[in-house]
Amino acid sequence: MDSRLLIVSSLLLLCLSGTTCHGSVLFSSLKRTLSVHASPKQGAKLKAGEDKITVTWDLNNTLPASTDDQYKKVKVKLCFAPISQKDRAWRKTENEMKRDKTCQFTIVDRAYDSSAKTEQRFDWVVERDVPTATYFVRAYAYDSAGAEVAYGQTTDTSKTSNLFDVQGITGRHVSLDIAAASFSAFSVLTLFGFFFNEKRKARAGK
Repeated sequence: MDSRLLIVSSLLLLCLSGTTCHGSVLFSSLKRTLSVHASPKQGAKLKAGEDKITVTWDLNNTLPASTDDQYKKVKVKLCFAPISQKDRAWRKTENEMKRDKTCQFTIVDRAYDSSAKTEQRFDWVVERDVPTATYFVRAYAYDSAGAEVAYGQTTDTSKTSNLFDVQGITGRHVSLDIAAASFSAFSVLTLFGFFFNEKRKARAGK
């Protein structure tokens, strides 16, 4: 009986320690230890496929230097602001990290060097598939098991400050135009071949 009680207690502690009973990390369990900055100012308007974002991150200098000893990797992501999540379930924020859809675009994914006590920097051209929306930037730190252990972001807790807009590419893409042109050329050649074949059959029947 005592052993069963011990198992149940251990599972309960696990569920309350920052992971769900299914093993997924909860965002609410992550500590905000990273200082993250991005070049776009509040209200800036960027164009997908053209404009560049410069992001920087490092350990918050108010924390002990050993805070990031377990950090092995960092991912910096472009995230939807609440105003661009409204009535869009495919962008919904979830506390369970495996289900969260807030940050769908990876800016950079690299090893975290805890020995480098200087600000890290990365320049990123907004990718062509980024849709029109309002965004902020967030960075996640991961441990050796690949689980999120900490984060930092360019906005406040309510995600209302330091937001910027991206204008997505509208209209037909160049690749679609090329595909359409190729299909048209193929159709013309097929039609020409059909008439040529019919004409040859007509001559052979005389």
